[in-house]
Amino acid sequence: MNITVQILTSELTRTFLLSVGAFLFAMFLTPIYTFVAYRFKFWKKQRKTSTTGEVLSVFTKLHADKFKRNIPTMAGIIFVFAITFITFFFNLDRKETWLPLAALLGGAAVGLLDDIINLRGTGQGVAGLRSSLKFMMITVVGLVLGWFFYAKLGIDAVHIPFLGDIALGWGIVPLFAFAVVAAGNAVNISDGLDGLAGGLAVIAYGAFGTIAILQGTPLIAGFCFTVAGALLSYLWFNIHPARFFMGDVGSFALGASLGVVAMLTNTLLLLPVIGIVFVVEAGSSALQIFSKKVFKRKIFLSAPVHHHLEASGWPETKVTMRFWVIAAVAAFFGVMLAVAGGNI
Repeated sequence: MNITVQILTSELTRTFLLSVGAFLFAMFLTPIYTFVAYRFKFWKKQRKTSTTGEVLSVFTKLHADKFKRNIPTMAGIIFVFAITFITFFFNLDRKETWLPLAALLGGAAVGLLDDIINLRGTGQGVAGLRSSLKFMMITVVGLVLGWFFYAKLGIDAVHIPFLGDIALGWGIVPLFAFAVVAAGNAVNISDGLDGLAGGLAVIAYGAFGTIAILQGTPLIAGFCFTVAGALLSYLWFNIHPARFFMGDVGSFALGASLGVVAMLTNTLLLLPVIGIVFVVEAGSSALQIFSKKVFKRKIFLSAPVHHHLEASGWPETKVTMRFWVIAAVAAFFGVMLAVAGGNI
């Protein structure tokens, strides 16, 4: 029993040190990024039209003051670099951390390209890559990583809570890609208010890190809490009023890697529970687009739902903090389901 306690204590200590290290390193990098961002004017350009083509009058009115302040974007580079550095030198493992790190970098690459195009102002209506192109690129990332998951790690089953594992064979590859694409886009859509996506991601990664510890996969846990530590540094500067935005380089990196972590811990079906706010955010956007195309009318004043609540009169900080509370409750429930449902 004492040996077990000592091992657990050692793993927890190591995980804690990885998290603190990522936090401190990200804090060190922040002034460097800030100097470069303001020196070269990484100002995020405001979207003028929606995905379906109409003018974003409500969104423009809600966030006009932010774009007047010239807030730099691409701050996700800070935590992506910090996570990569800490993981590569202190927590790299072929079985447990190669895939989430590769997803982080793959998602970041797609997002970085989108952000660079946004900065150069070459978008049509929506500054940046076309949605279809981003979808295709992140899908390629998911398929490549899914192939590695199946062919190199030899995993071909998904766990159904309370029922057990179901073998899918090569079918695990498209499922893996779906997890990466869905999570990547959901986090990206949620990144619309100061501190919102960053706080939600801290909570989600904290929940999956806890599950990984309980499963006896300390390196996955270490990766999750490395992400959480780096994100806490980002949140220090991103909470309202934000000094900078993470940009697509940050949101796609976080989402793609979160989907991979869910696959590695065999808790894919718990991802919609732990990330319930991400699901609602992405779902509200999808419903809005569907309704406008089919019925020629809007369901929400503005989508995703955090903008609808803003337009309804909620202060930005109230929306953000209440979404954090919902996410925390959902994360706790998700961890309990993992324990009760046989994932541990």
